Amino acid sequence: MVMSQFPRKVMALASRLWRFLPSGRVAVPGLRLPTRVTGGRGSCVQGLSGSEVIGNPGAFKRSLIFSALSYLGFETYQLLSSAAVVHATAKVFRVEEILQQADYLYESGETEKLYQLLTLYKESEDAELLWRLARASRDVAQLSRTSEEEKKALVYEALEYAKRALEKNEASFAAHKWYAICISDVGDYEGIKAKIANAYVIKEHFEKAIELNPKDATSIHLMGVWCYTFAEMPWYQRRIANMLFAAPPSSTYEEALGYFQRAEQVDPNFYSKNLLLLGKTYLKLQNKKLAAFWLLKAKDYPAHTQEDKQVQAEATQLLTGFSGKN
Repeated sequence: MVMSQFPRKVMALASRLWRFLPSGRVAVPGLRLPTRVTGGRGSCVQGLSGSEVIGNPGAFKRSLIFSALSYLGFETYQLLSSAAVVHATAKVFRVEEILQQADYLYESGETEKLYQLLTLYKESEDAELLWRLARASRDVAQLSRTSEEEKKALVYEALEYAKRALEKNEASFAAHKWYAICISDVGDYEGIKAKIANAYVIKEHFEKAIELNPKDATSIHLMGVWCYTFAEMPWYQRRIANMLFAAPPSSTYEEALGYFQRAEQVDPNFYSKNLLLLGKTYLKLQNKKLAAFWLLKAKDYPAHTQEDKQVQAEATQLLTGFSGKN
């Protein structure tokens, strides 16, 4: 709206100034413009009389036109500056509106609608919008009705969005978190060597996400998953890792437990899988009493998603395998 009004304002300003420009050989009574007269080793300034102005009207007209154009240029600059500020402000408000819509759809579980909304802005340079698009792409890939071919394309698409989000804002904890998650997903298509090599990068970005936001339980949980995965690594994968890397990634169940406990302290009962992994880690550490405690919590967790249902089933199965006594 502001930009559409701009040409009319400039034309109106030009018309207003044009009325003051001289037309033809018209004298200006009483006006004396200074002119420099050079003589000898010095110079002096003399005045031009009205008759002298009539004798040389071109110089006067050029001077007045130059002054008018300078004023017009200044006024144009002010209009442009004002329009730019309004446009930038409107853009910020527009992004905030999109993010609010996206968060509402995410909380409502409208995975495909969220993806459709955010892909309209896939060329955006806003990190907050881009990491949400990475998350949405990954969520659509996880749907049971998504074909294997589509899933692979979405996984790589999600990584690209997460990478761009990180490039736009390295101080975004969520960009670091989703970049790490997406790299992990891509590893499923690139073989064991790439997966192990990527593990270093994944760990680095999870740790950075936690550093930037120590209250984000999800980042802490995912760091626990990383530790649990390498503590549980099968012997043949460990052997491959030792052959390929001088110092392959490694961890312990104790480290994993520390992260799962910390996530629970930050945000109790925030995620059914954190409860399940607390139980499973205590099982690995031969503490059946605490394992039973957390597995029961996982089994009784309200099932809002398909993953929650899977967690309930696994917790129930594990609980039937032992008496719950230490």
